[in-house]
Amino acid sequence: MARATLLMAATVTASALILTACAESGDDTASAPSTSTGAPAETAAPASGTEPVAPDEGGEHSRADVMFAQTMLPHHEQAVEMSDLLLTKSDIPADVTALAEQIRAEQGPEIEQMTAWLEQWGEPLSPEGGHGGQHGGHGGDMAGMEGMLSQTELEQLADAEGTDAARLFLEGMIAHHEGAIDMARQEVDEGSYQPAVDLARSIIETQQDEIATMRDMLSGV
Repeated sequence: MARATLLMAATVTASALILTACAESGDDTASAPSTSTGAPAETAAPASGTEPVAPDEGGEHSRADVMFAQTMLPHHEQAVEMSDLLLTKSDIPADVTALAEQIRAEQGPEIEQMTAWLEQWGEPLSPEGGHGGQHGGHGGDMAGMEGMLSQTELEQLADAEGTDAARLFLEGMIAHHEGAIDMARQEVDEGSYQPAVDLARSIIETQQDEIATMRDMLSGV
């Protein structure tokens, strides 16, 4: 009888141990899916602010924008050339010299900007696609453009001295600016590339003011 009791107690103890082991193993198994399901949920969440943003390049350009840059580029170059010619001379009124320096300082960076646009667009630097000009090439005869001085007029400015040179410069630059303003107005009306339209508006405003100034100067030379 005692022996049977001992066997029964041993059997109960063994069963208890087996049940405990199973319970512990079940806890581990139950917790595993929670870990494995949680991890992918974290990695699947999209990171905030990682969407690529296209740079603002001023929008699409049109044929009008290309023509504006191709024609205004040599126009500006001649204005700089005229200013350079005047600045080599002595006995020029100080206010006229200051204006020539101002025009050169304004239009030099605009030349670089328009050149960069045409290169960015894959367009030639002139309507004819010519090469070999001061800033990379302008084919054809540009003397027929609005306000452009002829070669003869440039030579007259180069040869003149003192007040004669100042007068020729002012008269030539007034006509030059008037031509540029007409070209810029066309870009404002027809252009689509916003930076080019903005430049055209700036040219109109700046050169209208300079025309008024030059007309006042002419009365004094």
